[in-house]
Amino acid sequence: MGSLAYMTGEDIAARLTEPFGSFPQVLADWAAVQPGKPALRDETGELTWGELDDRIERIAARLQAEGLAQGQSVAILGTSTIAYALVFLAAVRAGGVAAPLTTSASADQLAGMAADSGAAHIFIDRAKLTELGPDCFAGLTKIVLDEEVDDWMAPAGTRAAPFTPAEKDPFNIIYSSGTTGIPKGIVHSHLMRWRQFATTASSLLASGGEIVSLASTPLYSNTTMVAFLPPLLAGGTVRVMGKFDCGKWLAHAQADRTGMTMLVPVQYQRLMDFADFDAFDLSAMRLKYCTSAPFSAELKREVLTRMPGALIEIYSMTEGGVVCLLPAHEFPDKLHTVGRPAPGSELKVLDDNDNEVAPGTPGNLVGRSMTMMSGYKNQPDKTREGYWTDPATGETWQRMGDIGRIDAEGFVELVGRAKDMIISGGFNIYPSDLEAVLEVDARVAEAAVIGMPSRAWGETPVGFVRLAPGSTEADLSAIMADTNAKLGKTQRLSALHAIDDMPRSHIGKLLKTDLRKLAEALDPVA
Repeated sequence: MGSLAYMTGEDIAARLTEPFGSFPQVLADWAAVQPGKPALRDETGELTWGELDDRIERIAARLQAEGLAQGQSVAILGTSTIAYALVFLAAVRAGGVAAPLTTSASADQLAGMAADSGAAHIFIDRAKLTELGPDCFAGLTKIVLDEEVDDWMAPAGTRAAPFTPAEKDPFNIIYSSGTTGIPKGIVHSHLMRWRQFATTASSLLASGGEIVSLASTPLYSNTTMVAFLPPLLAGGTVRVMGKFDCGKWLAHAQADRTGMTMLVPVQYQRLMDFADFDAFDLSAMRLKYCTSAPFSAELKREVLTRMPGALIEIYSMTEGGVVCLLPAHEFPDKLHTVGRPAPGSELKVLDDNDNEVAPGTPGNLVGRSMTMMSGYKNQPDKTREGYWTDPATGETWQRMGDIGRIDAEGFVELVGRAKDMIISGGFNIYPSDLEAVLEVDARVAEAAVIGMPSRAWGETPVGFVRLAPGSTEADLSAIMADTNAKLGKTQRLSALHAIDDMPRSHIGKLLKTDLRKLAEALDPVA
């Protein structure tokens, strides 16, 4: 792509403040300015910015030589590594679209996602290829990420043909984490990603010091992009981890002098529970993000007490909609919320008939921002279903899928997922209200509540708990009785079960569908 020899870091920083720019060009500029600085690290080694630029160009050139069309996807499947990151960045550099696929999906779902993406190439690691078999992804060119990329890419020194992105050009497709059927492909444009991450990169540069990030969630997840793309736009260093492990994460953070990270709540909980946590030096940590799943006030409080640096919770969707930010270190009395809409974001609360509700009243959240998806790949009907059109203005808003309320100061408190709301005897029951009461009990480490079919009430609340150390299943009856005594008559649990671990996705989302299956096996219809 090429950069001018007289370009400076200050010049690149100034470019990041512009309304739109080229992500690939910014990376090339940083490589010209600081070729010897570390850019990417994984468990096997590191690449400098000069090496990063060389490999991105050579992979992009080979993709172009093999017929990659502008706007065509490049599928990626496997554990997060330097090679994975390179292919993601090279797909965008070549004028294509990065399409990382969810490793936890079934073989049929993966085949469906690859077909939906329109990719002609799939980069897959050996472990996943062995699992799926040699006949997987018929018709696609398969390149083994951890074995073949170095030999497959164009010869050293090869530069890819120029590509200057337009605002609406697709940047990536992120496939949703649906548990049934083929996940929907969420398309993000170059403009959306620039608006989302150039501002973050600018703030990282403005804060001064070395920018060193630790990305420990999978690169197929939109969550991970916060710890991956902005630090690279800012010319920093990013370590990617293949599988989260508390000891390895802490060792990397200490050795690398990590300054920023993104963790999901279950990762924070595991770190807080790790016996040797306090033995590691995390003094370089300046900024910690969290998103993707409910983050309890108690856990936020413990993280603020025991981990240095700012803590910012992000509430949004992969599809876009409103972006809420909670700088938890600045608002210790608002830890039960997800913060307030960020600049450029708007939020409304609607009833079930799509009418706005009074302040403080729970309802369905709809939002809009400057970072909205372009739509679902090949699914215009699903795209329309996800939108709400304001009848007064004709403006388009994204349905967030959550129920929440806004307090007098504009902070947003989530009550639950709309699809998880329980309607019992005609009354709306929010699982989070019951979960909060359960988790106050010292005998309970973690709780989840779901709605199950009931002949008498339509639906009835059923609880699951992970018991605290020292508690046993013999305590369940007392826990349930004590909890129900604190709840309204319409809210009371009809059953309570103990489980060893809550079922979660790879990025820590609680899988209530799995709990419903378990409840079906344990309980007849009430």
